[in-house]
Amino acid sequence: MSESLDLIKAIRSGHLDAVRAALDAGVPPELADGQGDPGLPMGIACFMGFVDIVRELAARGARVNLPDNRLPTSPLSMALRGHRTEVVRALIELGADLPDGMATGLSEQEVLVAQWQACRASEAAKAASEQPLIEEIDMIGCFGTDTQVLEADVLRAAQERRS
Repeated sequence: MSESLDLIKAIRSGHLDAVRAALDAGVPPELADGQGDPGLPMGIACFMGFVDIVRELAARGARVNLPDNRLPTSPLSMALRGHRTEVVRALIELGADLPDGMATGLSEQEVLVAQWQACRASEAAKAASEQPLIEEIDMIGCFGTDTQVLEADVLRAAQERRS
């Protein structure tokens, strides 16, 4: 039980290395809260605004989605209650389902980009076992690259995926 408390203390203090050490020691990332619902570590990290710890917990198997992300104990709701828009963005990037009409504190454009990154990450995970079909190009510099055009392309791709 003390190892579980060590994980909670590390999350509350924002010490990523201590969180990793506790998880490496075998503490599960899905500890139950006082009512028996799993997800206490993720909920605390979301509420406190520790994006790096949220990503680490998700990488170790903590859920970013509940059957209903409107529930007050969902990671998304915890981040919103803590006014942590950077965590909301990270959760969407990690694949959190955004309920219709939920105010996130992010612009529609930011939500679209985060959802596009989530889609891209899931496609990359699927393709990880396959041989890459993309030719790598080494560039010495990017002088003269119009970033507005690149951003427009990303937004267009995100909107096409949404439809």
